Amino acid sequence: MSALAPTRPVPPALELVAVGKEYAGSPPVRVLHGVDLRVDDGDFVTIVGQSGSGKSTLLHVAGTLDRPTSGRVLVAGVDTTELSDDQLAAVRSRHLGFVFQQFFLLEDLSALDNVALALAYQGVGMAERRTRAGALLDRVGLSHRVHHLPRELSGGERQRVAIARALVTDPSLLLADEPTGNLDSQSTRSILDLLHELHDEGVTILVITHDTSVAALAPHQITVADGRITADRR
Repeated sequence: MSALAPTRPVPPALELVAVGKEYAGSPPVRVLHGVDLRVDDGDFVTIVGQSGSGKSTLLHVAGTLDRPTSGRVLVAGVDTTELSDDQLAAVRSRHLGFVFQQFFLLEDLSALDNVALALAYQGVGMAERRTRAGALLDRVGLSHRVHHLPRELSGGERQRVAIARALVTDPSLLLADEPTGNLDSQSTRSILDLLHELHDEGVTILVITHDTSVAALAPHQITVADGRITADRR
């Protein structure tokens, strides 16, 4: 009887190793200082910090939207350090989904087509794109609004469209930058409830926020100040 092959461990969804970020100037401006960060598969992490703490820079570096000055960024086990811009774009397309405070929806496209567009860059055919987009909009509670334009949706509904767009490519990690920053308290509660539901279903989530009450709702909380992680609580 042959021995079973050992199970290969699942790599972290995201890992930052001694990451620094510096911008040119006289003198240069150091924004991140030797940041070590690990987001495991299935994790729900919030990173909280005041304005100017470096948290948004950290998100951009973690999401490969900006390159670190030093250190390494690994996405789903892929070391992005030496990748070309095209290779980085492929990593983002395959492994990362982004949600931003400003929604960034195309105003002349319906909710359905805004979500479906994310699949066009992966070469998915139109029929399948729209089917998958419709399923995600149904999952975020917008099956009755699929043909509405962004201007016909509330702020909370637009953010739900943005979340559906981020998830339609089945990313390894959902990165959200101040996802409730433009919402009223009721919509904020609704979006946070949705994120927790998605996490319960297995979605790995990293949220950047300045709001300590939002950060406190996650099981894994990280505090950033002056470009350094000052607390990492699970």
